[in-house]
Amino acid sequence: MFVRRDLLKASLTALAAGVSGRTLAQSAPPAPPPGPGRFGREVVVELARALAKRPFAAPAAELREPFANLTYEQYVGIRTRPGAAIWSGESRGFAIEPLHRGFIFGAPVELFVVEDRIARRLAYDPAKFDYGGLKVGDKLPDIGFSGFRILAPQSGGAPDMELALFQGASFYRAQARGQTLGVAARGLSIRTADPRGEEFPVFRSFWIEKPTLADNALVIHALLDSPSVTGAYLFTLRPGEATIIDVEFTLFPRVAIDHLGLGGAAAASLFTPLDHRRSDDPRPMVAETNGLQMLTGKDEWLWRPVSNRDTLQISAFVDANPKGFGFLTRERDIATYQDDIQHWELRPSLWVEPIGDWGEGSVQLVEIPSESEVNANIVAYWRPKQALAAGKEATFAYRQFWCWSPPARPPLAVAVSAFGGRAPTPKLRRFIVQFAGDNLADSQRVANLRPALTTSPGSATNIRVYSNPKAKTCRVVFDVDPAGETFCELRLVLQSGDEPISETWLYRWTV
Repeated sequence: MFVRRDLLKASLTALAAGVSGRTLAQSAPPAPPPGPGRFGREVVVELARALAKRPFAAPAAELREPFANLTYEQYVGIRTRPGAAIWSGESRGFAIEPLHRGFIFGAPVELFVVEDRIARRLAYDPAKFDYGGLKVGDKLPDIGFSGFRILAPQSGGAPDMELALFQGASFYRAQARGQTLGVAARGLSIRTADPRGEEFPVFRSFWIEKPTLADNALVIHALLDSPSVTGAYLFTLRPGEATIIDVEFTLFPRVAIDHLGLGGAAAASLFTPLDHRRSDDPRPMVAETNGLQMLTGKDEWLWRPVSNRDTLQISAFVDANPKGFGFLTRERDIATYQDDIQHWELRPSLWVEPIGDWGEGSVQLVEIPSESEVNANIVAYWRPKQALAAGKEATFAYRQFWCWSPPARPPLAVAVSAFGGRAPTPKLRRFIVQFAGDNLADSQRVANLRPALTTSPGSATNIRVYSNPKAKTCRVVFDVDPAGETFCELRLVLQSGDEPISETWLYRWTV
């Protein structure tokens, strides 16, 4: 489970239906079929454009027994039979495993395979599934699918490697070799943590182009729909040292949208050394991301650790034409987590690089209180300053790196760990931030090193610096007096003279 409580509820009610010649819901208006021409991206664009001119209609997503009320254990017990994945054994570099409907994934999604520019709808075939202990009967109707899994066949009889998973609303996940699935990307975010209520767009249909081994790329088209907007998406997935997904999409707003999220992602953080919410848990940290990295349009590197808060917290990092942002896992030692079941140290980092100018806006960070490690309670996305006007098309593109570490890295010392807690003096909070980097081995720079620390509101006292050139580290210890306030914004950067030699560490302390 990777979605927080609100997302679980949204997945149950997510509105997804096919838009080929037939519809999966009588309540939904029929969309125009692709027609006799050959399939291409322009087909999905025209479908999205035409669909945007119709009022949004939710398809019926009822499921017959025994799939209507599956428990989690019953649902994960439904498996694709060996060799039943699409292109399995064909040496194409990829195999596709359609995913069954049930549990919180009840909404139907139509899947198509494209070969020689001809799209063929995938029909539900009960013979391709092992239902575990479920009694399903002899005759099952075509109930469609809830999404699909992308596999990379391995040589030597090794199990197929899971590359990516598209399932639930507009969520999808991917990973690099040797990792386990973690952070989830969003096709689109609308009014996230907005008092007016969040809207969850959904992918209604996918068209997956048949790959060749020489291409080493998988091309996926998708149709997105919601009450406010439709969209034509193109995903190009390339496996390697990192799994790279290029995302291109055109949006067709039904109404004006003033709170839009691009390149969004969600991850779980139950507790870290900066927030001790579970002091009786034997594990020192439970989090599938350590923080939000940002490279601004002015080439400033920012690092913001994330936390599980007592109250909803929203932070906005104003920028213009950002060069990159994303959730990173920097702690790669299992000793940091002490969890041999979840293996948080193996979760992917997700780095997003905008393609083209995105203009003015802000990276939004939403931290949501959570009592469970299965809830993706940390959300980040780019929010454009300019609203989308009703009826005005807009096109965006970005590249995602699902990786161990991003290709773009600060040429500076980085914050590798941070700790927070009560100071010996009453009413003060103590923080310890450790930086690491090759430039910290320079004795001359270290001799002139000073921490530039600001607090707002409140003040910082007892600031101490402990450098270790041999280990290429520098630890800054300081106390914060919040002056009776319930929050304090902290900003710390190491400087040598007037020159920054570290990324900028940011944090919001709250009561």
